[in-house]
Amino acid sequence: MDGTAATNGPPGPYVLDLQEADGTRGPVVGGKGAHLGELSRIEGVRVPAGFCVTTDAFRRVVADDPSVGALLDRLSELAPDDREGIRALSAQVRRTVEALAVPDDIAAAITRALARHGERAAYAVRSSATAEDLPTASFAGQQDTYLNVLGPAEVLRHVGRCWASLFTERAVTYRRRHGIDDRAVHMAVVVQRMVFPHASGILFTADPVTGNRKVATVDAGFGLGEALVSGLVDPDVYRVRDGEVVARTVAAKRRAVQALPSGGTREVAVDADRQEQPALTDAQVVRLVRLGRRIEAHFGSPQDIEWCLVDDDFRIVQSRPITTLFPVPESGSAAGSGAGAGSAAGSGDSGNRVYVSVGHQQMMTDAMKPLGLSMWQLTAMVPMHAAGGRLFVDVTRRLASPASRAALLDVMGKGDPLVRDALETVLGHDGFVPSLPDPEPGPGAGQRPTGGAPDPIGTDPAVVAELMERSRASVAALERDVRTKSGPELFDFLLEAFEEHKRFVGDPQSMRALMAGMDATWWLNDKLLEWLGEKNAADTLTLSAPDNVTSEMGLALLDVADVIRPHPELVAFLRDLRDVPDIGEEDFLDGLAKLPGGREARAAVEGYLDLYGMRCVGEIDITRPRWRERPGALVPVLLDNVRNFGPGAATRRFEEGRRKAREKEEDVLTRLRALPDGERKAEETKRMIDRVRTFIGYREYPKYGIICRYSVYKQALLREAGRLVEAGVLAEEEDVFHLTFQEFHEAVRSRRVDDGLVERRKETFRSYQALTPPRVLTSDGEAVNGAYRRDDVPADALVGLPVSAGTVEGRARVVLDLADADLEAGDILVTAFTDPSWSPLFVAVAGLVTEVGGLMTHGAVIAREYGLPAVVGVEGATRRIRDGQRIRVHGADGYVELLP
Repeated sequence: MDGTAATNGPPGPYVLDLQEADGTRGPVVGGKGAHLGELSRIEGVRVPAGFCVTTDAFRRVVADDPSVGALLDRLSELAPDDREGIRALSAQVRRTVEALAVPDDIAAAITRALARHGERAAYAVRSSATAEDLPTASFAGQQDTYLNVLGPAEVLRHVGRCWASLFTERAVTYRRRHGIDDRAVHMAVVVQRMVFPHASGILFTADPVTGNRKVATVDAGFGLGEALVSGLVDPDVYRVRDGEVVARTVAAKRRAVQALPSGGTREVAVDADRQEQPALTDAQVVRLVRLGRRIEAHFGSPQDIEWCLVDDDFRIVQSRPITTLFPVPESGSAAGSGAGAGSAAGSGDSGNRVYVSVGHQQMMTDAMKPLGLSMWQLTAMVPMHAAGGRLFVDVTRRLASPASRAALLDVMGKGDPLVRDALETVLGHDGFVPSLPDPEPGPGAGQRPTGGAPDPIGTDPAVVAELMERSRASVAALERDVRTKSGPELFDFLLEAFEEHKRFVGDPQSMRALMAGMDATWWLNDKLLEWLGEKNAADTLTLSAPDNVTSEMGLALLDVADVIRPHPELVAFLRDLRDVPDIGEEDFLDGLAKLPGGREARAAVEGYLDLYGMRCVGEIDITRPRWRERPGALVPVLLDNVRNFGPGAATRRFEEGRRKAREKEEDVLTRLRALPDGERKAEETKRMIDRVRTFIGYREYPKYGIICRYSVYKQALLREAGRLVEAGVLAEEEDVFHLTFQEFHEAVRSRRVDDGLVERRKETFRSYQALTPPRVLTSDGEAVNGAYRRDDVPADALVGLPVSAGTVEGRARVVLDLADADLEAGDILVTAFTDPSWSPLFVAVAGLVTEVGGLMTHGAVIAREYGLPAVVGVEGATRRIRDGQRIRVHGADGYVELLP
């Protein structure tokens, strides 16, 4: 074997033939080298011959020059957003590495390998980093490739250039984005015999745009593939399904990249009579896709494959996983409704499946950790399927029959028109959803839970009071009983508690109260539009409705601000805490108490946390830190309240809302009485106004009850996690967040966790965070987000769903994290989604724009409660609206104007 022992570390070769590399040798030959070695082992797949200069050589060269380590230390100290610092320092590292001499023994090993493969041949010299072509991050294009390199001296020089390319600005930035330490990545170099193709290009074994796993896409051009990769030419594009070309676009390919006899490449003009000829025949395309399916099957995931065509024979020069595809739910990943986490989807149906996103309904589309996913599954009313760190409900059976399909589309359309449009898009795929008779009634997505249409319920505030008291008593009993449980007994107790949890969520009386409020809202909006021509009249009629725990939570923080505002020392203390939102409860409260006015402030904050400390951003994920755990998360909002409001603002705002609602009621009833049959219309409307004001506030309470129970579960589970840390089973308590509930249970029972499992889960979670979940997902992997089919908005406006009436113009504040809030009166909040934890911000803004949401999601309900014009479901709002830009929100018409 060529090579000698490295000076730092165990002996290892400096050169390995590609035939010696495989998927297990990634740390030695890098991601590209490992994949090429694996490819060369697949029957029928031809890979150009070559060898790898291993990471041992790179480590040896870098270790011999201490200045590189010093520069990397400085690079690691730079803030992720210090783009200028990263640019300058990465360039310095790159120049330093490129100037390093290749040691004689490494050079000799490379030269001997070249002699074996043909010293006078042309080679491609390609970077192969250890963090490259991973299932979670492809690193495509982040390091360098050099084509048509001639002679040993030039190969050695380009090996050094590949080593240096590990530190390009784009590669360093990419690693930062994926949480990968620069010093943990090493560079191998692949040296392969050049091929000089008639055509080349890229094959995606899944559609990279729609995600459909059954559709392959082929991009093809003349000559070397650099013309396509660099964007020099538009490729021919072929789409293949079931062994047949179903679509093709032949581009005018005016330029190509060819090899020079003296080495290197150049752009050349394509003969005019060839420019619009297809680079491949349909038969060749189908044959290439068949080869790609074989490669995909070997690696077990959709692949992005670089290919060359030489004498009607395909050569594969690279294959990497497509990391941008949203994963497809596994049929065995559902849980809920009494089912275990591994139960099969639905009722054993096979074939095509259609899934609806839970996160878009819950206003939390971020990735969830395994414990959070499994806990939501175990406490959900319907089976839920995990994919990409998110949850989905299988609605295939409901789409398959006419009556249940109509009900599903109706409810989904009322909540979020984009979900309805996405489902209708899938229904338009001929034969994808089977046609079946109507199912027996039962709970499911888009169907009213617990038995279909609710029984009538009287308009009686005592109903709501009783339901809220019943929920409080249930949580109190849970808190009392769980204190006596530990070890495996705790998990058995919790499984029983989850059944009680579902009984609480599915309480028929609670469901009737929920539906009464929503039905009254829809009735008022429909009838008052029909009778008076007024859009979204219920928005004003529901202002300051009673018993809305989420809106009360926002107003209560104004009362806390009233206690803090008179004391400059307390305000200064909060300002100092802005940059440490992870401060613990004890330090936060003790710090307050030491200052003038601090005892009263501490009591106010403690009272607030007693009522709302179980809440947080992304609260459906039990692993997220609650406000009681991290009260510093409330500091930015408290400071905004101190700055933007005067004493007594909470009471004034609530009374102002009630006054506007009363005035609106009087106005509507007066106008109705003037219509034909006006007394009847006014009488019906009055009954519905009373009904909506009685029940619409309760819309927020069941979620509050769920999160109260989640807080109790979490505290008990963290106590068990602490015992596992004490026993040396886990490194830290939060490691259990990367285990499912069932795995956590087993770890407590057996006192062990599989080696490496937590770290692998952390890496997977990081990859899921980079994915955007679709509203609708099919079993083919097609991600469908729907579209607004509207022609009644200005051409340049951003279209969304109108959820709270009114028009407001102001400064857009794009806020992606509650802890970054810095709002002034009159600002318009623009964010991805708002769950109940965002409600304290609503008191300080004049309008709301979100990327996710529906008519009855929490953000919409609270926007109406506070009288904020709001448009939700605005695709890409946080990208298309600049922070500080002036915008105009049309809350009744559902669009946003970008102003000069």
